[in-house]
Amino acid sequence: MAKRDSSVREPEFWYDAEAAERAVSFFAECIRHTTGEWRGLPFVLSDWQADRIVRPLFGWKRADGTRRYRTCFVFIPRKAGKTTLAAGLALYALYCDDEPGAQVINAAADRDQARLCFDAAKQMVEMETELSCRSEVYKNSMVIPATGSSYRVLSSDAYTKHGLNCHFIGADELHCWPGRDLWDTLTTSTGARRQPLTVVTTTAGFDKHSLCFELYDYAKKVEAGIIEDASFLPVLFEAGEDDDWKDPTTWRKAHPGLGVSVKLDYFEAECAKAQATPAYENTFRRLLLNQWTEQDARWLGMKDWDSCKGELPDLTHADCYGGLDLASTIDVTALVLVFGVGDKLVLVPHFWIPSERIHERVRRDRVPFDIWVAKGLVTATDGAVTDYDRIRADIHALADRYRIREIAYDRWNATQLATQLQGDGLAMVGFGQGFASMAAPTKELERRIIGRELLHDGHPVLRWMVSNVTVEMDAAGNLKPSKAKSNERIDGVVAAVMGIGRYMVAEAPAVDPYAERGLIFI
Repeated sequence: MAKRDSSVREPEFWYDAEAAERAVSFFAECIRHTTGEWRGLPFVLSDWQADRIVRPLFGWKRADGTRRYRTCFVFIPRKAGKTTLAAGLALYALYCDDEPGAQVINAAADRDQARLCFDAAKQMVEMETELSCRSEVYKNSMVIPATGSSYRVLSSDAYTKHGLNCHFIGADELHCWPGRDLWDTLTTSTGARRQPLTVVTTTAGFDKHSLCFELYDYAKKVEAGIIEDASFLPVLFEAGEDDDWKDPTTWRKAHPGLGVSVKLDYFEAECAKAQATPAYENTFRRLLLNQWTEQDARWLGMKDWDSCKGELPDLTHADCYGGLDLASTIDVTALVLVFGVGDKLVLVPHFWIPSERIHERVRRDRVPFDIWVAKGLVTATDGAVTDYDRIRADIHALADRYRIREIAYDRWNATQLATQLQGDGLAMVGFGQGFASMAAPTKELERRIIGRELLHDGHPVLRWMVSNVTVEMDAAGNLKPSKAKSNERIDGVVAAVMGIGRYMVAEAPAVDPYAERGLIFI
C-alpha cells in the first residue's frame, strides 16, 4: 500500500514509495541496453538516474493520485546515457501509465536526432518478450492495440501541426531546436490528459536567446527557490562558472556518468586536447562540463543579494530619490525609491503591470505575476496597456508618504508621464541609459551589495529581476545592466540604478573651489 509521507511540508503532495519502486524496477526487469559493451544486459539505473529523476517523477503524487510533476528538465553533459534513459521513460509512459489512447512523442530538431531515442526504444521492445507481444512495431512508430496507445517521432522541420493529444513528450537536445513552434504545438496539446509529462533531456548550448536557455534559466530559478513551481522538476548537472575546468573534481561534479557511461581516460584525453588547442576549449566545456560557453556572466551573486535582506526602518517622511523605468506599454513598470539611512542605502520597490497581460506572462513565461498581484507585490492596472493615470496617482500617494526629492526616468520611454508628474510639482530628471550615466551608479550598487551596505526586504519581484541581470562592459571596463542581453525583465534593477545615480549626485559633498588653488587677487 502507498503511504503518505507525513514529513512533506505541502499537504497537497505525497510520496507513493510503491509507485516509485515499480518504475525503477521496470527498467531493470523490462529494458535491456542496446549498444556498447552492455548490450543485452538489464538496464539497472544508476543512483543519480533513480534518485534524481525516476523516483521523484513517478513517486510524488497530487492529492487526486495523479503525478505531481508535469515537466522535467534534465540538463546533462554528453555521454551520460541520456538517450537510453529517455527511451526507457517513454516506454514506461507507453506501457505502464494506464492511460487510454496515450500518445507518446519523441521530438528533436530534425528527424535523424529524434530517431535516435525512438530506435533505442524500438530495440528495447524487440529484446523483451513481455513488451513485444503487446506491441505492433513499425519503422517509425509503435502501437499498443489493447490500449490504443502509440509512440512516434516528430521533428521541428516536419511535424503535424495540430490534432495531437500528447500524454508524454520527450524533447531531445533542446539546444539544437531552431525555434519554439514545435515546443508550443506539443505542450499545448496536453490539456485533455490526466497527468501529462514532458521530459527535456539536453546538453548546454551557446545561444542564450534560445528556447533551451529560457527553460534552463527557469529551471535554475525553480531550483534556487526564486520561482515556485511545484509541477516542474529541475535536474541540473553542470560545472560552475568559477570552477576550474581542468580539475577532475569539476568533471565529477558536472558529469554523473563519469567512470560509468564515460571513461576517466577519455575525459583526460579530451581535457588535454582542450588545453593544447584553445579553439577546442569551449567544445570541451560545453559538451562535457555542460557550460553555456557563450553565455554572458551574471552580474550579481544571489547569495550576496540575499545577505542584504533585513527589516526596514520606518521611512515615513524620509528623504528619498526614485528611479522610474517605464519598460513598454504592455509590460512591467518599476519605481524604486532609494533612501540613505546611516551608512546604508535602503531600496523600496513598486511595480505595475496591465491586468490583461498577467495571464499571458504566467502561461508563456511561467512567471507568477498572478500570485505576486494577489499578494500585493505588483499592482495590476486596468486594460491591456500601461495605465499612466493609475501609476501617476500611485506615485502621488507615495509622495504624500515620503519626501521624494527627485525621480530619475529614461527620457526615451517615459516622456508623457514625466511631463505630467513634473506639472504636478514633482522634480523629474531625465536619465541617460548609456555608460556615461549608468556606469557609476551600477558600480555603486555592486559595491554596496558586496559590502553589505544595502538593505532591502527581500521583495520577490525585485529578487527575480536581480537574478535576470546580465551586464554590458565598454572598452574602459565600465558596466551597466543590459536589457538586450538579459534573458528576462530587469526593470526594477534599472530603476534602482537610476535612483542611486540621483542619490549620488544629491549627496555628493560640495566642492570648495578655493581649497586647493587658494584665493586669486586681481
